[in-house]
Amino acid sequence: MHLTRFVTTLFFSVSSTTPKPKRASEKLISIDSIKELHAHLIRTQLHTDPSSISPVIRSYALSPSHLHKAHFVFDQIQRPTLLVFNHMIHGLSQSDQPWKALHMYCKMCHHSLSGDDLTFIFVFKACARLKDVFEGQKVHVNALKLGFESYLFVSNALIHMYGSCGELNFARKVFSEMLERDLVSWNSLICGYSQCNRFEEVLGLFDSMQAASVKADAVTMVKVVLSCIYLANWDVADSMVKYIKENDIEIDVYLGNTLIDMYGRRGLVDLAREVFNRMQERNIVTWNAMITGYAKARNLVEGRRLFDDMPRKDVTSWTSMIAGYSKANQFDEAVKLFRQMIVAKVKPDEITVATVLSACSHLGLLDSGEAIHDYIKSHGVNQDVYVGNSLIDMYFKCGVVEKALLVFREMKRKDSVSWNSVISGLAVNGFANHALELFEQMLRQRVRPTHGTFVGILVACSHAGLIKEGLKYFRSMEEIYGLTPEMKHYGCIADLLSRSGNLDRAYEFINTMPIVPSVVVWRILLSACKLHENLALAEIVTTKLLEFDPSNSGNYVLLSNTYSGSGRWDDAGRIRELMEESSVQKPSGWSSIEVNGVSPNKFQGITSYLNQR
Repeated sequence: MHLTRFVTTLFFSVSSTTPKPKRASEKLISIDSIKELHAHLIRTQLHTDPSSISPVIRSYALSPSHLHKAHFVFDQIQRPTLLVFNHMIHGLSQSDQPWKALHMYCKMCHHSLSGDDLTFIFVFKACARLKDVFEGQKVHVNALKLGFESYLFVSNALIHMYGSCGELNFARKVFSEMLERDLVSWNSLICGYSQCNRFEEVLGLFDSMQAASVKADAVTMVKVVLSCIYLANWDVADSMVKYIKENDIEIDVYLGNTLIDMYGRRGLVDLAREVFNRMQERNIVTWNAMITGYAKARNLVEGRRLFDDMPRKDVTSWTSMIAGYSKANQFDEAVKLFRQMIVAKVKPDEITVATVLSACSHLGLLDSGEAIHDYIKSHGVNQDVYVGNSLIDMYFKCGVVEKALLVFREMKRKDSVSWNSVISGLAVNGFANHALELFEQMLRQRVRPTHGTFVGILVACSHAGLIKEGLKYFRSMEEIYGLTPEMKHYGCIADLLSRSGNLDRAYEFINTMPIVPSVVVWRILLSACKLHENLALAEIVTTKLLEFDPSNSGNYVLLSNTYSGSGRWDDAGRIRELMEESSVQKPSGWSSIEVNGVSPNKFQGITSYLNQR
């Protein structure tokens, strides 16, 4: 039977007798047909003829599981043609070993074959995947010599290759010199700039694209909306949504996911849900993006409903929901969901365990924290620096100093947060001297201290009553390390001086601060006045507090208790009467400055009373 008739009969009989319910089945039938053709060519001694064996090589080369067979068949041909080489280069360029496509191209050149437009498209694709601009430029020179750069598809492949390699100047030069451009040309350049995080240029290219009357597609809009997300340019993002609607651009799964992410970041979950509901195709990223959006908007009820309805959950799904509970301070729910995750046999990653350990820290659940630590060690969870820091924080907050230090010592890599966590943990657990020793060790290892480091150091000095050392460390922040003290550092010094009974010195320090003292700083001093029974200063500090925080009942309670502690019961009673007259006391959970029509002016009665003292 003639070869052409055999191939025709073969494929016709397959297609006429075999149903096509699934794409995978069609692919399998095609490979089976090719195998039958290959066997026929071997029987007829035509398997070394390039033109006869070409369709076999093409099918094998484009099927990843049969690429090795393409090599075997190819090696049996003594004089491969350009078509055969193109089939091999094409298959290798999209395989998991794209560098072999370059080797095949070199082999083709050794056979004195120059290549055609398809050859260069496939080779540039391989260079793009390898991010090998050096080889790409050499092949580019060959394409120029042969005049193929004027071919639209070759130029598009060049733009894609240079963009993937981060060589945007070369990509832009190829684009600028093109006599003809299509949508792929624009998208290739836009994708290159997006990949290099040049988001302003992406938006500029989109404007130029519109000026050239080229209609965008879903690929374009994904990159443009992503640029809006990274630039937080929500006005442009909204105009892009309008463009999508006006131009009837199909919202595929990638564009849909991008829009959901964009709305979710802005807390516009209702708009995100509209996109979600309209999408005909969804993947697990779609569901995860929607859950993350609900978590960000603190709508955990709807987020949990969606989570429960998911057809399939991965580690990101569980982690997003756990993180949502944790950020909303629903730490018990976060821990509970983590337990369900383990029961569901979904292995957590480092982000999951770091999040749930933080929840355990807030709840003081030492048993749960230790169980998670055991799970990490027994199941090979990557114990990176974030997990290590979370374990340190959890153990210190639960008062288990020894285990916190053990985790710290065993960490392969430590960052400034690691050192800060241990210094602060030792300080608040009563090991001030050890905290200071660790700080010196940190400096010896040339780890630069941060603002957080000095908070821990100043807390340690405050708890140990080390006034001289504390002031020295405070001054060194700016003088040695170039760190401008923040309100929390001034508060630590105020606490350091107040705890030790240096109330006048603390008052002078607060008054000379280069920034306006917060109510917390004044309240630290007021608490110390109560402890050391300094009524005169307590009245002065209370007056200061009334200027900044007139509706906080705690200020008056502190002053009243100070009077009571000194036996001045009449004054204590008078303060509480003034509080009731001015409606200072409020039900728990209210945050309004004005309650039941009472304005801050009503608090002038207490101020006048204090000024008369």
